[in-house]
Amino acid sequence: MVDIKIKDLYSLDETIAADIFEGAEYPWEVLPKIKDYIITLGNSLPEDIYELKGENIWIARSASVAPSACINGPCIIDEDAEIRHCAFIRGNAIVGKGAVVGNSTELKNVILFNKVQVPHYNYVGDSILGFKAHMGAGSITSNVKSDKTLVVVKNGESSIETGLKKFGAMLGDRVEVGCNSVLNPGTVIGKDSNIYPTSCVRGVIPPSSIYKCKDIIADKQ
Repeated sequence: MVDIKIKDLYSLDETIAADIFEGAEYPWEVLPKIKDYIITLGNSLPEDIYELKGENIWIARSASVAPSACINGPCIIDEDAEIRHCAFIRGNAIVGKGAVVGNSTELKNVILFNKVQVPHYNYVGDSILGFKAHMGAGSITSNVKSDKTLVVVKNGESSIETGLKKFGAMLGDRVEVGCNSVLNPGTVIGKDSNIYPTSCVRGVIPPSSIYKCKDIIADKQ
């Protein structure tokens, strides 16, 4: 069984949202709290650094936002982030410092740590992406099971009930996801792991691993 608690996956000094994790054991526990947390945090942000651009939408003055991007609140876009052409932020999203949300990428109920890149045709819903995590073009998080039952995290022989109907993926720091991959509901990927392109991933992937397929997961050398 792989350690998948918050401390095992994330560097909390690399997000403006560190306080949301206080008192939680597993990262998905904070997913239902993101909306209210953004509103509380946003109202405390310094006006010389962040500008209120709409109802519960705070954008750092140093961030770059394309005119064609659609941003719904609640949302915080941190310093030096880049929101590119036709990005769609549906709400309940925290975009970290220096992060990239690319063309035709959709975000919903997410926390992107600093330097995250979701730069081309990505869907990221009900998910948390750690520091410098990167999703290749066309890769997505699938956040609802086809039978609409509650998501369970499969960790080796163990199963963890989440109590959530909507839960995409938890990506640890510096995770690399290859192009056109699908991360199924309840996927957890440990720090510094790589996912091969066009993969279909579910369950827990250990840290510092290379996921080639469900039967071939190699240790990084």
